[in-house]
Amino acid sequence: IDAHEEVRDTMQKLSDKFGKMVSSYDMAHAPLVLGAYGRFQQAITDHGTFDVRTREAIALAVAAVDDCADCQFPHTIGCRAAGWTLDQISALRRGERIMYEEKLTALLAVARQVADNTGDVDEDTWGRALQAGWTIDELAELFTHVFANIFTNYLNHYTRADILADVGTAVESGGLSNATAGSNATGNVLANDPGSASRT
Repeated sequence: IDAHEEVRDTMQKLSDKFGKMVSSYDMAHAPLVLGAYGRFQQAITDHGTFDVRTREAIALAVAAVDDCADCQFPHTIGCRAAGWTLDQISALRRGERIMYEEKLTALLAVARQVADNTGDVDEDTWGRALQAGWTIDELAELFTHVFANIFTNYLNHYTRADILADVGTAVESGGLSNATAGSNATGNVLANDPGSASRT
């Protein structure tokens, strides 16, 4: 990885975990930026109580509010790996209620307001989260998760980052007993990219 010597090992770990993202490469040349991000993530690792399914749902919801496609991409993959279905992921993006997920829906409503309203959450949304069973400590933890995701969302917008990943279109097999054949993935998201460039 082309990176400042001080942060090369950390960048390699990020790349292995999340894939190649320009935002990460922007961090690679700014030890201060990467250090701030890394310390936030380390604090979450050391002290956080939310499971990966909840963390990925928060990350995707916040990225959707912030209109950050570059973060929605890896967190969509993360949600799938954490067990969310495609329909549920669509609902997470749109801020819609997910059946049998009333408690998490209440938490995500708080997260979305934090991201959308410069941290302000109305009394009804806050009260519904408490009624759903979330504690004050957990709602405080939520703020840290939201802020960590806003950090990368805003960095992507700030540097005009583009995902560096091959993304194709595939057709899933279907019909009775999947008798209709599908097709392998074709195409590349970069081929249709209008060519916005990173600022770094």
